[in-house]
Amino acid sequence: MFSPALFTQIDTHRLPEHIAIIMDGNGRWAKRRFLPRIAGHRAGVKAVDRVVTICRKIGIKALTLYSFSEENWNRPKDEISALMEILQRYLKKELDRMLKENIRFNTIGIIDNLPASAQNIIQGAKDKTETNDGMILTLALSYGGRREILDAARGIASAIKKNEISPEDITPILFQSYLYTQNLPEPDLLIRTSGELRISNFLLWQIAYTELYFTDVLWPDFKEDDILRAIIEFQKRERRFGMIGEQTLSDKRAI
Repeated sequence: MFSPALFTQIDTHRLPEHIAIIMDGNGRWAKRRFLPRIAGHRAGVKAVDRVVTICRKIGIKALTLYSFSEENWNRPKDEISALMEILQRYLKKELDRMLKENIRFNTIGIIDNLPASAQNIIQGAKDKTETNDGMILTLALSYGGRREILDAARGIASAIKKNEISPEDITPILFQSYLYTQNLPEPDLLIRTSGELRISNFLLWQIAYTELYFTDVLWPDFKEDDILRAIIEFQKRERRFGMIGEQTLSDKRAI
């Protein structure tokens, strides 16, 4: 549950369209409780449920969660296996909810690297929710921001080689169309939990003008009030996109 006092501070006309979250701190949460790391990951799923619920409730259009990075493949094999099992269980459990709440499921990353069973469940969830036009829930799986940029560059190079485009055609808009996130708006707000102050190879191109919010709260402890506080902080900031304050005010008056 969330605090009504905090909820009333939210300006529903100035919500971030797209929130991205680096969900960090599962391992430390477990360690502090003398539990195995996997217990932290299981607790983290409950935090995912809470965040999806509150974001859907207040009207966030897109939510992207950094679930498994390209670098995470270097973790112990038993932990990776457990994470893949948690992922599959989560999607099986949440599919009915996504259908009921008009949530469209999406992924970014190299999904082909995941176990075949996980790939099948992912594709099934995408297929069954593809006509939903409410919030887009994206899981970044086997994802790396540098890899995404390299893949985009390779795609553009291939198109040039095939004479489909010329080098002069390359613009930021064209480049963005080759990214994994081509069908998503750029994030307005990026949240990282657990007190770490880094991006960790996440959405490197897309966050050029994203507002960053860091919190010491470990991901399994992240609750509805925590995301409300992040949105309240977001709404206090003046987003100028390289302009001066007077220009952005003028733009707002013109809307």
